[in-house]
Amino acid sequence: MEAFQRENLITDDPPIVAVNANSGNPHYEPRAESSAPIREGDFVLLDVWAKKNTPGAVYYDITWTGFVGKSPSDKMREIFKIVSGARDAGVRAVQEGIGAGRAMAGWEVDRAVRAHIKNAGFGDYFIHRTGHSIGTDVHANGANMDDLEIHDERRILPNSCFSIEPGIYLPEFGVRSEVNMLVRAKSAEVTGRIQNEIVII
Repeated sequence: MEAFQRENLITDDPPIVAVNANSGNPHYEPRAESSAPIREGDFVLLDVWAKKNTPGAVYYDITWTGFVGKSPSDKMREIFKIVSGARDAGVRAVQEGIGAGRAMAGWEVDRAVRAHIKNAGFGDYFIHRTGHSIGTDVHANGANMDDLEIHDERRILPNSCFSIEPGIYLPEFGVRSEVNMLVRAKSAEVTGRIQNEIVII
């Protein structure tokens, strides 16, 4: 939060820093009674959202994961590969659909992402929608990437922004990989960097 202030950023809630089993809870919120120290050999999930402290600024909302030590386990690498592949499947679906001039709804993106995770055998561990609309509020009023909680039939409109953030949540750790997409009339792009491997901390 001190870093946010230095960079002239504001947020509605502080970021999520979750370690091991806490990262396996997609609804985890850091609290004194449930927090855990971060030690060598731990898996860490960091979910951060903020915007510039200027009128009309739009949020940026990302989730990255890391490992404290020399090398994450094979299981951690496997789950990260599936989750990042699902994220990329969602990005491709949006870029191909918008690039072809096809009207797209939020449920279609969720379905493409969810199919990737289900085909890898982890469908029961992806327990939330794929993404949400982003604007001057971090959860805005546009189309959500959702075919789980609701079948969101709202069209993805030009000049709108949303997250793609699939996850697999196991009892011992959870992986989520979140990017933001900006849609134009005939194109769509990921804003910012994309995590392609677990960060070594």
